[in-house]
Amino acid sequence: MSTANHIFPTPYGPAQWARWSTLMLLALGVAGYALWLVLTSDRPDFAAGLFARHPVGALLHMVCSPVALVAGALQVNRAIRTRHLLLHRWLGRLYVLAVVLGGTSGLSMAFGAQGGPTSAWGFGLLAVLWLLTTGTGFVAMRRGDQTAHRDWMLRSYALTMAAITLRIYLPSSLIAGLSFEDAYRAIAWLCWVPNLLLAEWLIRRLHRNTTA
Repeated sequence: MSTANHIFPTPYGPAQWARWSTLMLLALGVAGYALWLVLTSDRPDFAAGLFARHPVGALLHMVCSPVALVAGALQVNRAIRTRHLLLHRWLGRLYVLAVVLGGTSGLSMAFGAQGGPTSAWGFGLLAVLWLLTTGTGFVAMRRGDQTAHRDWMLRSYALTMAAITLRIYLPSSLIAGLSFEDAYRAIAWLCWVPNLLLAEWLIRRLHRNTTA
């Protein structure tokens, strides 16, 4: 059995392709929206305020985080990764660089997040964990520990996907009639904590499958 098949023992069938295609569409949609926010002069109030308060940080975050989102979606597709190893390595380097820039700019903006300390702590901890999980995964790859590399990068990408879940929760909360400030305080945590818990469940499931 090859190393890749040992780490990911199940075949990549139609169900896996369907789930990955959904993820990629969501990633591209969020990335496209972020690009529009960067390029347009007609930004929504919350985005206009963000660019006014943090012009450099907002620009870095809105450019680099979507790059990480799309590159990471390509990385989690095992069929693409195992058949195009060189592409996987270069996408990995791009992903790490995008997280470093997107995470540090996100951390700098977290201190002034709308919603006060609750939002600031939620987004600040997200940025710190995003940087730490990505860095740990990169170090594991450099020392040749493929299983640890996979586990930490799955955690990292679960945090990257906060960009998607946040944009699902925000309009949903507004449709439900919640005030923006109250919803934002909760979403600062809800956009990433369940993602990370789901990643931990998936990692444990992968470990059980490889030892069965």
